[in-house]
Amino acid sequence: MAAFKGWHVLLLVGTLGLLAIFYQGLWGNPNFIPPVIVETPAPEVTGPDLYKGTAVSLSDFRGKVILVNFWASWCQECKLEHKSLLAIKKHYEDDPNFAMFGINYQDKDHLAKDYLQVHGNNFDHIRDLDGRISIDFGVYGVPETFVIDQEGIIRHKQIGPIIGDVYSDMIEKVIDPLLNGTAGIVGTVSSS
Repeated sequence: MAAFKGWHVLLLVGTLGLLAIFYQGLWGNPNFIPPVIVETPAPEVTGPDLYKGTAVSLSDFRGKVILVNFWASWCQECKLEHKSLLAIKKHYEDDPNFAMFGINYQDKDHLAKDYLQVHGNNFDHIRDLDGRISIDFGVYGVPETFVIDQEGIIRHKQIGPIIGDVYSDMIEKVIDPLLNGTAGIVGTVSSS
């Protein structure tokens, strides 16, 4: 009889656990992805420049605020945000403490160059030929954007396109405070 009662307790605990998981999934934000990489050191990555083929290492820009945007020519949301990226680079073009890179995610060389010729280009791009850089950054899909502080710590991760309020917030609440030394903890993950 005691084994029978123990079986009932085990069944009840298992059922309650499944209901808790179901409840969390039902009422939670389905777009939220935990920011596991935010507030950690940025990966040491090196890749070939899209145009020159020479190796570029993000660590060479330590001491600057760095915006890193993962994109691909086949990505529709990347096309939506491209004007915003050009505007961010233009906004900070005279600031020697800011650097910006596009990481071209598993794309064909000529398609990436054609994309930039059509949509415009005012910042450097690194090729991620085998997806290793994306894996190191924990990229789930393109577009994703990271902001790295002067010490090499990832301070912000943006999932989805930088458009509308996300664009304004990126400048006013993330990049400007980091450049001005007034940043608190800005490490949030956003999704549009």
